[in-house]
Amino acid sequence: MKGSALTSHPNSFVSKLQEERLNRLRHRMKVYFDGSRPDHQEALRALWSATYPGKELHGLISDQWKEMGWQGRDPSTDFRGAGFISLENLLFFAKTFSTSFQCLLKKQGGNRSTWEYPFAVAGVNITFMIMQMLDLDASVKPRTFIRSVFLQMLSENEWAFDLLYCVAFVVMDKQWLEKNATYMEFNEVLKSTRTQLERELLMDDVLRIEDMPSFTLLC
Repeated sequence: MKGSALTSHPNSFVSKLQEERLNRLRHRMKVYFDGSRPDHQEALRALWSATYPGKELHGLISDQWKEMGWQGRDPSTDFRGAGFISLENLLFFAKTFSTSFQCLLKKQGGNRSTWEYPFAVAGVNITFMIMQMLDLDASVKPRTFIRSVFLQMLSENEWAFDLLYCVAFVVMDKQWLEKNATYMEFNEVLKSTRTQLERELLMDDVLRIEDMPSFTLLC
């Protein structure tokens, strides 16, 4: 009975801890990338160092950024869709699951397309997709069951959003390979990635991001 009740009605109760962590996360989501801010510049340099250890960066505006999958010489122009949190997500992924990060960056797994998705820009799109999926811009009271489930996970781990981002990236790449996709099909792959994430988040035995079946793809 308890399981069926959970799957039919979102839990409208929001604890003090959940509210505090949600507000902090929502604040992160509202920060635009500002290339004039020293802390944002430092985060960009940190992403480069984590991505290419020991390789010198010639400047925050450089053709080198294209190697990572930014659209041009200035990566700040690609953050407009999801803001500073998308940079934080990439940096978290690079530092926390460096093996998976490097594998996806270098497109080492599977039979790759001749027209691959650009790694960094894909990361920004994944951040935006998760923000939409979790309905985090809504009022504090959960409107969807997915959001209610995530708030519970957020109370268990303040980095739940960042961990979910890492899971989403490896799921997206797996879907990409399974569909033999090319760049023109990226949005379709992103939609199927969202569907897979929602399916796993709603499983009865998934109480933390680490319980999601696809979390095992990370290394």
